[in-house]
Amino acid sequence: METLALTRASTIGPLADVIEAAGGSASRVFRISELPFELVARPDSLILLSDQLRLVENAAREIGDDALAARLSTAGGIASLGPYGQLILSFDTLGGAIEAGYRKFASLLQAATQMDLVVRDGWARWSYRITAPIAVGRQRNEILALGYMLNLLRQFLGPRWTPEAILVPGLLQGRATIEDIFVGHVTRGERATVVFPADLLDAPNPSRRVQPRTPDAEIPGEGEFVGIAEHMIRLGLLDGGLGIDQIAARLGLSRRTFQRRLAARDVTFEQLADGVRLAQARDKIGAGRPFTAIALELGYSDPAHFSRAFRRWTGETPRRWRARHMSQ
Repeated sequence: METLALTRASTIGPLADVIEAAGGSASRVFRISELPFELVARPDSLILLSDQLRLVENAAREIGDDALAARLSTAGGIASLGPYGQLILSFDTLGGAIEAGYRKFASLLQAATQMDLVVRDGWARWSYRITAPIAVGRQRNEILALGYMLNLLRQFLGPRWTPEAILVPGLLQGRATIEDIFVGHVTRGERATVVFPADLLDAPNPSRRVQPRTPDAEIPGEGEFVGIAEHMIRLGLLDGGLGIDQIAARLGLSRRTFQRRLAARDVTFEQLADGVRLAQARDKIGAGRPFTAIALELGYSDPAHFSRAFRRWTGETPRRWRARHMSQ
């Protein structure tokens, strides 16, 4: 069974652009990874952490680049990480930004992840690790995280700043290239860690212009099965994979096991799918989207089917709902 931990699509950085620039096919990588290519334009979307790891792994193979993860996070930068990135760039000091970063990481950016900051003997050791039992793609994810961490440090300390050391667990392919990208010495360690003088934690933010953006919702934790299932349904809407068998397979479950786990929480798949569709329908109708387009985007082949479903959910037609809310 897949590890049920979610991450934002923004963590993959400018993946499609890097693949295409290297002569590969981004659409093929997404297809092999069984993820909708539309995620490129929807960075706040949530995907399974295991899918993110597989996506980056497949992309690295597609273009033959062992340093791909380092390129992605370095090119994307901390500001590309949506509400999470905007939050930590809003703090007055580097120490405050790092503390907010590791306290909010699991709820705003990626579940099943732990960050720590240890200060000892004049040195700060900022580390990262995935707590879920994932093997494939783990090291590339650690390199990805280290790139974002280094970018945050350089937002406060300047683009030419270099750390004392960058630690990566396990044997590392493409070390020399990764060192060039990170502009720092990479060595082997027990956890993915950046080591730097502790007094730099007091460094002021040279450009505190970023205003934090409140996310639509925090990321469901590993034990929040219903919330995770809802996000998989949202993901299914992007590529037409909204059937119960497709959602169950995305979660690494059989249809019966999926239904049983939902029933244990007093909910059915149909109820979840209707709830997700209704929420998206209201957003799209309120934004003035054409009803035919909304119907297709929500998986209905006929606008009349969508209209009947919306009336069943709300007691009124989409047109009447829009007219009433537009007049308020």
